Amino acid sequence: MTTQTTQTTRTDLTGDYVLDVAHTRLGFVARHAMITKVRGAFNDFEGKAFIDAENPEQSRVTITIQAESIDTRNEQRDAHLRSNDFLDLATYPQITFVSTKVEPQAGDVYRVTGDLGIRGVTKPITFDLEFTGSAVDPFGNVRVGLEGSVKINRKDWGVNWNAALEAGGFLVSEDVTLEFEISAIKSVA
Repeated sequence: MTTQTTQTTRTDLTGDYVLDVAHTRLGFVARHAMITKVRGAFNDFEGKAFIDAENPEQSRVTITIQAESIDTRNEQRDAHLRSNDFLDLATYPQITFVSTKVEPQAGDVYRVTGDLGIRGVTKPITFDLEFTGSAVDPFGNVRVGLEGSVKINRKDWGVNWNAALEAGGFLVSEDVTLEFEISAIKSVA
């Protein structure tokens, strides 16, 4: 079976959106033992946005992640990440992001600033999101795609656990890259 999408124009894009969880990835990458990368994602989240195609600086986004949904494809590691050593889910079950500013950059890139809340600590972050396109899907939904990433230091949010390696260095990198691959569906009025 083939499906076909229809292109949209920028003026069609202004409106309220919800994240399509089935087609969105909110992930992360961290170094393990200073030699390899561990990739993971959160599988349970919700998000909404208002996109203003004519005045992008009026756009905004809010995302709430259920931290227990962390998935690195290794249950033992995931259990450790859920523990007090890392995310402390018993006390802080959610990770949040609320945008405070959107600035158009060159081409289809938008600089987003907002407040990231992890483990009871909220700090501002800024990252670039690239608009990867829009379409009307076979079900009549207007969709937009956005991609971006940002590197943060996990210790800034109180995620401090680590173990020294015999040869020097640490088991888990302080820097973690957050990755966003977003598909959002325009709400029907």
